[in-house]
Amino acid sequence: MDEPAENISGGSAGGGRFSEFRPGDGTSRAEAVVDRLGALYWQKTYGGQDAFECLVRTILSQNTSDKASQPAHDDLMARYGGESGGDLAASLADADRNELAETISSAGLYNQKSKVLLAVAERVVEEYGGASGFDEYVRTADYDAVRETLLGMNGVGPKTADCVLLFAAGRDGVFPVDTHVHRIYRRLGVAPPDADHEGVRAVLEERVPAEKCGFGHTATIQFGREYCTARKPACLDDPEACPLSDLCDQVGVYPETGEVEDPADAA
Repeated sequence: MDEPAENISGGSAGGGRFSEFRPGDGTSRAEAVVDRLGALYWQKTYGGQDAFECLVRTILSQNTSDKASQPAHDDLMARYGGESGGDLAASLADADRNELAETISSAGLYNQKSKVLLAVAERVVEEYGGASGFDEYVRTADYDAVRETLLGMNGVGPKTADCVLLFAAGRDGVFPVDTHVHRIYRRLGVAPPDADHEGVRAVLEERVPAEKCGFGHTATIQFGREYCTARKPACLDDPEACPLSDLCDQVGVYPETGEVEDPADAA
């Protein structure tokens, strides 16, 4: 998916607004990290996606790469939504599981994911009348209630729930924690080295201003892909190669030996 040219909180389809990047006053190292990333990556949009399609896309992306999940999403939409103009949730609720599994096979774990998609589709149709009713609920209902509802769906964890709240509802103060975010903020020393995903999320949502959380999520992922990879971060070869070198504790990274380990193991 092509990156948008400007940062819009809430999305053009969600009554969003253009947002200029404003560096903070350095009250926390977490905010200082996001501010530094702002100089690199302030070209992101979040919010405005259809909530049910966003949920489907995020489920497909679980435990796999965007390169693998995107074709699965495109194939699913071609067969069950999109061009047909029908309700995606209703179409999936009526789908044959084996056919659905075959359609999304490029995403990996397709048998498990097809079961999850059928279950959430059936629930959305039963409780909200379909995708449009679910979208309205996600955008307008109380944040805590929506998150609790999403987490109550089989196969939906915190990261998936938070992605729906961010990318569909455009909610401020939501910092989804994927594998990159979990690794990087523990490696930086911003979050405790043994913190689980929810522990990292709590630290970031407390210390990063609400209006910067969504951008912080997307920018951290890009930073993790370009600089702070799991096995060979840029600082291994040259500490100055990393734009966050002066803000990082390098927990679990040992340039002198070339070794890298999980921050929890280092602690």
